[in-house]
Amino acid sequence: MEPAKSSFNNNEMLLETEIKFIEAAKRNDVQAMKLSGRGINANVKNVHNRTALHFAVAGNNKEAVELLLLWRVKVDQKDIHGVAPIHLAAWFDCLDILKMLVRAGADQKICNNEGFNIIHCAAINNHTIILEYIIEDLQMKELDKMDGMGHTAFALAAECGCVEMLDMLMSPLYEMATTRPNKNGDTPLHLAAGNGHLDVVGMLLESFETRDEINMADETALYLATERGHEECVRVLLQAGCNPNILTLTKRSPLHSVAERGDASMLRLLLDHNAQTDFQDQHLEAPLHLAVKNCHIPAIYMLLEAGCNIHVNDKRSQTVMHLAAELARVDIVEMLLKAGLDLTLLDKNNKTALGVAARADEVAIVDMIIKAERYNAWKMAHPELNENLHSQCPLTFKLDHRQETKQFRSMVWHLTHRLLKPGDWKRLAKHWDFTKEQVAAIEVQWTGQHSYREHGNRMLLIWLHTVELAGKSPAKELYQGLICTSNRTAADRLRMEKENGSSKNCNIS
Repeated sequence: MEPAKSSFNNNEMLLETEIKFIEAAKRNDVQAMKLSGRGINANVKNVHNRTALHFAVAGNNKEAVELLLLWRVKVDQKDIHGVAPIHLAAWFDCLDILKMLVRAGADQKICNNEGFNIIHCAAINNHTIILEYIIEDLQMKELDKMDGMGHTAFALAAECGCVEMLDMLMSPLYEMATTRPNKNGDTPLHLAAGNGHLDVVGMLLESFETRDEINMADETALYLATERGHEECVRVLLQAGCNPNILTLTKRSPLHSVAERGDASMLRLLLDHNAQTDFQDQHLEAPLHLAVKNCHIPAIYMLLEAGCNIHVNDKRSQTVMHLAAELARVDIVEMLLKAGLDLTLLDKNNKTALGVAARADEVAIVDMIIKAERYNAWKMAHPELNENLHSQCPLTFKLDHRQETKQFRSMVWHLTHRLLKPGDWKRLAKHWDFTKEQVAAIEVQWTGQHSYREHGNRMLLIWLHTVELAGKSPAKELYQGLICTSNRTAADRLRMEKENGSSKNCNIS
């Protein structure tokens, strides 16, 4: 309900004396009202249909109200929102003025455009004294009915966090508490939780058995609290036994909304209360899809740690790896590659994650994925792999910037840019079991007619990653590879230029 104290304009239809009269009422200037009110209609309205009585009541100006009632103004005139002066008296906690209006014959049952009566106005604003007067003095308990949206006074008090009002309504003297849902299916617990009123949520959970009721959108109170970020309410609801795995009409769980905005603290809270990680919404997106799409790294980490399904497909048949490749976020790609995804999965365009990265010309991502593919193939071929392999040399698929490989990387650059001819790098790639898709993904990058030099450099740095895993000498393996691909000239030049610093390296680039 729009407060009656708001300003108004466009008073061209009013006489100057009438404008002064209403303006005086707005200022709570009784003397000016007496002077300007002589000989005019005291019921005159502004463009919002508000009278001087509306402003006098809203300003809690008993003297002005007495003056207007003495002039026998109409007490039940409504403004454009259907608000009568008696509503304002209940809204602004003006008990004495409310009594004056009742004595003057104001309609105690009158409703505004939203269906609010004076009990609703009091409940929304936690005015317990007004409610006490209505119920005990006026004996108007029948006003406790639903407004236009199906809210009772109890529901409105819960929605607005009015603890004292709720306590009064639940008392044996009043017995006006109800968990009846409104027209949207929202119970008082929905309304309190959705607005983050922690004290009210606790009160309702203690007093009623309601927990997992759903509204018209199949949303629980817990879902609304998580969706709107009210963490303490979520904590209390979970501790009270609310189910975090009830899906909405759009098949979203509370975990979807939390993952989508990256609320790590609330995500941990839900996971600790057995929230399922793999529900798919109407777009077939799991919480992990949403966390990746929005680049929420802590949320991604938590979901992976919780054992979520990393291979689930969305409506475009995309895994999270496809999404990460499109986004070209190195840190996210790194996390997902370490999780051991199946990199052979295809989207609706029959593209692997590697194909997606190559199509987007994301060179760094392409190289990381190829490293991971070759690493996975190497692990499969060596089941005896020591699980402690990465304890001192952590696994990473990122670009190698280490000081200990700087000399070899420099030698590789010289080899590819000075010694190798077009096609040489492909022969080496084939010799080292690079797949056709991997070679094609590298070759997509185009920097001119000498692109083969950069292609060769990238291929060799990717190859270096696997060679180091195997604990072999990169320089020796490269020399043998050149010999096997009929490139003795380059092999001899390499042997001549090789320095002692290019020996075995345990680290994984």
